[in-house]
Amino acid sequence: MTGSEAPPSASPTAAPSFRLAYAPGVTPGKWVRIWNERLPDVPLTLLQMSAAEAPGALRDGGADAAFVRLPIDRTGLAAIPLYTETTVVVVPKDHLVAAAEEVSTEDLADEIVLHPLDDTLDWESLPGKPAFERPATTADAIELVAAGIGVLVVPQSLARLHHRKDLTYRTVTDAPQSRIALSFLELDGEPADLVEEFIGIVRGRTVNSTRGRGAPTPPQPKQRGRADAAGGGRKPAAGKSGGGKNPRGASGGAKGAKGGKGTKGGGKPRRGR
Repeated sequence: MTGSEAPPSASPTAAPSFRLAYAPGVTPGKWVRIWNERLPDVPLTLLQMSAAEAPGALRDGGADAAFVRLPIDRTGLAAIPLYTETTVVVVPKDHLVAAAEEVSTEDLADEIVLHPLDDTLDWESLPGKPAFERPATTADAIELVAAGIGVLVVPQSLARLHHRKDLTYRTVTDAPQSRIALSFLELDGEPADLVEEFIGIVRGRTVNSTRGRGAPTPPQPKQRGRADAAGGGRKPAAGKSGGGKNPRGASGGAKGAKGGKGTKGGGKPRRGR
């Protein structure tokens, strides 16, 4: 067979990687740092996308796992709830609400409360007065708050994400709260190895956990040397023979046992008169 007739060499196997999507406001930095320490050979790519986009990316294979805001369409997906966020109202710094430490939805009854199209809170009934038009995004709604058009009720992390020097926020005690969850494809068996590894990191499993790709091999017992195996590796304690007998012999031992008269308190023998 000539060189031109030789079959093409097989393409190298693609190196493993992990794609993590996250909703705005979620800060996955600490988990990514642990991932890079434990799996330095597997690059992790962060993908920021809206809460509505993440489920579709998981189903289409565009992401391996995602931090999402519940509720989501759970069709074909598993979700592990992680934490619940405080809900706040964003107002200008000179707004009357800014004078209070916290407010209720009833305190916002006379306010125009903006309701962006990407709102992540599960409202049964919106507080306050509706705006003439719904902003397209939370970022757009923040701009309207700064312009004095209305106020905005959002998870606290989004208020921090869109922080402005001329705005502040206060806790809303009775508003719906946003729950953050880790979501991934729901399989018949266990999740994929890399997904299981990331679940372990988020749940706080240590590197010594028996689950996950990075779990170390348990230590093996030390091999005994030939002398140990033959029973001759351990030296007898000082003053004792290997068999545990009195080195002076059995008769000496018996004599010593009867010598209570000649000794006192285990000291030196007394001289006879």
